[in-house]
Amino acid sequence: MKKLYTKSILALILIFSFSCEDINKDINANPNDILISDVEDKLFLTGSQLANIQLNLGHLNRISGMYSGQLIGFSSLYSNIYGYNLSTVEANGSWNALYVGVLTNMRNLQENSSSSQLVGIAQIIEGHAFGTAASLWGGIPYSEAGNPEIEDPVFDGQVSVYNAAISKLDQGIQTLSAASTGGLSQDIIYGGDKSKWIAAAYTLKARFSLHKKDYAAAVSAANNGISSASGDMTYNPPASQSSGDVNLFATILNGSRAGDLGNSSGGSESYLLQLLSNSYSINRNHSKTDETARYGYYKINSSSGAANTGVIAETEPQNMVTYFENELILAEAKGRSGGVSSGLPHLNNVRLWLNSGGSLNDNHITDSYNYASFDAADFNSGGIENTDGIDPKSAFLREVIEERYVSGFGMHMPFNDARRLRASDSAISVPFILVLGPGAPYPERMPYSYNELNSNSNAPAEDPGIFTKTQVNQ
Repeated sequence: MKKLYTKSILALILIFSFSCEDINKDINANPNDILISDVEDKLFLTGSQLANIQLNLGHLNRISGMYSGQLIGFSSLYSNIYGYNLSTVEANGSWNALYVGVLTNMRNLQENSSSSQLVGIAQIIEGHAFGTAASLWGGIPYSEAGNPEIEDPVFDGQVSVYNAAISKLDQGIQTLSAASTGGLSQDIIYGGDKSKWIAAAYTLKARFSLHKKDYAAAVSAANNGISSASGDMTYNPPASQSSGDVNLFATILNGSRAGDLGNSSGGSESYLLQLLSNSYSINRNHSKTDETARYGYYKINSSSGAANTGVIAETEPQNMVTYFENELILAEAKGRSGGVSSGLPHLNNVRLWLNSGGSLNDNHITDSYNYASFDAADFNSGGIENTDGIDPKSAFLREVIEERYVSGFGMHMPFNDARRLRASDSAISVPFILVLGPGAPYPERMPYSYNELNSNSNAPAEDPGIFTKTQVNQ
């Protein structure tokens, strides 16, 4: 791994090719061409943000969507991956985005920049990226990663990485709280707005605490998290197709993968679409809920990215950290400790947002939808959200998790929830359809990078496989 840290410091600043997502392409460029000291420190920021976007929204995101019943791989590479035939090669790009694009550049800012604004943002991006990485892979190099004196960093346990990521987020919150800030054009997420960065950091702390099943810590953090949709962290594609800067799903379908990936084709529809359509018995529609508009918004035309008008339209923003996630964390975590009455206001806040068209764009806002507020009685036995007569708290939590499943499209959220809940809370987990039938195991993690397995003496002798449970999901 040492080579990744000492070569091509600026590799990710200028590289953002999602069509093939090979950020290894220029990794062996001559390190003497440009020195760190030659580059204005804020120029490191944009490249790292793009690398973090790739980690959160790129290739592995599409895989997690397939492994949580949201997407279908119809042909070629994605057909193989959909059938759980996932090579370690598929993780190389995301692994390098993490260690070269994020860690190298963000550590450089933290260690060398005189701007507390840049340092604080760098700390939050690092925490975000490594918390995400821990969720995807389990144990990964972190405590020794980024040290040019250590060629083969050890693999830290998943919980240790989560805790370190949360600590890094805390550092970012503290740094930015004391920082003098102004506009920052190199910040393509929030433009240097420190209040938005701080709120997003708290929501990320809540997310990673939820992953660890530390629900009290999740509430504590989410109480300070994103408080309105105006504070959402999103990737907003500038829609220049010539440079590939469109919605990342659209980018894939505009290239060689047209027809390979989607959620509906030839009468087959993903579990996500089945939840939203009256054509299926499992649908979510009733007197207080009409999902017609969201069905149209989430339905993907796999023929090309340009053919889409909804969630993967070329100009459609992609969610990374959001208000609705923060409210649903509060709904679940408070509901677990205090029951329906404690969590219900937060679920209804999400439904109020949905009823304002918050999950839709202009192409689908005129379609039919309704998200009336729930009453506690709706979750009692025989209520509209408890027709099978389970206990009210479980019925409430089931609805919260189901809403996380739908609204969390493209955020790794459904994949993370499925792994978190299937062993300890199967009654409230979303029972999406297994690709290979009821006897098949569920995927539990992403494979390690082939490059890392073959270059780091501290890496496992071979990848544990995608069906091996991670530390927090035993």
